[in-house]
Amino acid sequence: MIHPNFSGQKILVAGASGFIGSYLCRKLSKVDDVEIHALSRAKRSGSNKIKWWQGDISDHDWIENLLQVVKPDYIFNLASHVEGSRDVSLILPTFRSNLLGQLNLMIAAHKIECKRFISTGSMDEPDQKGSRHKVISPYAVAKGAAGLYGEMFHALYSLPYVHLRVSMVYGPGQKDVRKLIPYTILSMLRGKSPALSSGRRKIDWIYIEDVVDGILAAAETPNIEGERLDIGSGKLVSISSVQEILADLIDPTIKPNFGALSDRRFEHERIANISETVSKINWKPRISIKNGLKKTVRWYSEKIHRFSHVLTCISFCTIVSILTTTSPLTDILFES
Repeated sequence: MIHPNFSGQKILVAGASGFIGSYLCRKLSKVDDVEIHALSRAKRSGSNKIKWWQGDISDHDWIENLLQVVKPDYIFNLASHVEGSRDVSLILPTFRSNLLGQLNLMIAAHKIECKRFISTGSMDEPDQKGSRHKVISPYAVAKGAAGLYGEMFHALYSLPYVHLRVSMVYGPGQKDVRKLIPYTILSMLRGKSPALSSGRRKIDWIYIEDVVDGILAAAETPNIEGERLDIGSGKLVSISSVQEILADLIDPTIKPNFGALSDRRFEHERIANISETVSKINWKPRISIKNGLKKTVRWYSEKIHRFSHVLTCISFCTIVSILTTTSPLTDILFES
């Protein structure tokens, strides 16, 4: 899908080296005459289409000076400390990355009059439409607060802000192998049974390419400023069902070790309101959970096979470590 609305535009992507951010940058780089400014805490090398800036959006002076220099037309804030644990040690990291960073971006964006500011949150964040779901983690609280501030910036300061609550994202190139799907795939490719919780929880899973298409649709659609929209599949699939699909794709003899880990407290099941999203931005997911998992398994299998073929003297664990470490080498390997 080509997005001509971005041709000739300056685009800023915070969190550009992350899972969603890297896909977004690659997709935008296919648009003619687009200028992409990618933000990352780590040093990165640029390209003809993408200019990398090293810094932290929780640094107010740095991000304000950068936006005055770049003056982007579109801003995508995908920067986030992604960790769903309930541990108290995560309160300050999630506050800085998920709330303070967004506040700094919005203050700076207000001064340059951008065309659209897109932020991404989570289905775990508090629902402002009467839901009784508990606030379940520091991550969810920070994301929810960022969304409220975004609504305030739109109402008081006319920031063209749209907030997207994104369901559980998966797909090729997910570098955090602690996440359920890459962890399971890599375990099974080793012939090992993944250690899991009960597997009863049902989740709204959404394939990475569908997420990026939804983000771009929200940026292009006129007259939706101030909205909170869900980006998900609109279907709930249990963790145990996902494990069955993955085992069928990799090795049906491998049985997941359900109950090896405790279920996390206050987990809830929330399904994305796709009907509202379709009506507002004319977007809906295209990739089913089975097809998405098949694409994901194929990607990890091919990457590991490529490493194994070239570097036969190193262990599987070392290959996985290389695959999931941020470096120029892995940037090349993770190109889709």
